[in-house]
Amino acid sequence: MNAGPLAIVQARMTSSRLPGKVLLDLHGEPMVIQQLKRIERATSLSDLVVATSTDPSDDELADEVSNRGYQVERGPLDDVLTRFTMVIDTYQPQHIVRITADCPLISPVVIDQVVQTYLEAEVDYCSNTLTPTYPDGLDVEVIRATVLQEVARRSTDPHEREHVTLGIYRHPEIFNLLNVTDPEGRDHSDLRWTVDSPDDFEFVSWVYGELAPTQPDFDYPDVLSVIEGNPELSRTTNHAARNVALDGLDTGAMEHGGNP
Repeated sequence: MNAGPLAIVQARMTSSRLPGKVLLDLHGEPMVIQQLKRIERATSLSDLVVATSTDPSDDELADEVSNRGYQVERGPLDDVLTRFTMVIDTYQPQHIVRITADCPLISPVVIDQVVQTYLEAEVDYCSNTLTPTYPDGLDVEVIRATVLQEVARRSTDPHEREHVTLGIYRHPEIFNLLNVTDPEGRDHSDLRWTVDSPDDFEFVSWVYGELAPTQPDFDYPDVLSVIEGNPELSRTTNHAARNVALDGLDTGAMEHGGNP
């Protein structure tokens, strides 16, 4: 990896809708390991850290990830923002990429696209979720580390402590925000590629079964092609709404959520 941003993947075992989902077997590997392998293929990142909690419920997760050679940092269970600032304090990155661990179809190409746009624009925050055009599950956020530290210092809002970047994108009057859209003009924001339920997991398992044996480095266009050939198996926002974790919150300009 190079001198780019540090990727921080937040993960936990106590998901309310599908407990233990990050360690479910996905095509012969724990789901989180499959996702970490995909993230590693992004060429714009300097390093990769999994941020989980010190709660005993996350011991198995921390051991699995560490035993596979990935770096793990542990902090509060519910104050995820503090988890992130602990990683920043340890690794001292200038910029971080936030990714949640329930997105095993994450695209290395999209990660690189969002990172490159962020670095060229010199903003505080850049994502592909302010006005989404990508499927739910390809979410990437890039943040200036000092900005996240500032939010952590001043915010006592429990929602901002749990949803790491909420204290940034709900304040566009303070921070410079930038949205990235699909460069080909496609809008697939209605597609659901994240894992919050058994049905979601069944879908991503089917995708891996279709693509991984012959295309282990499959990416976004390959998944689209499989779905186009089997539209009846696709998952969409008609099956589950996007960003239900933020329902009822004042999120300012953004439509993004997620806390695995």
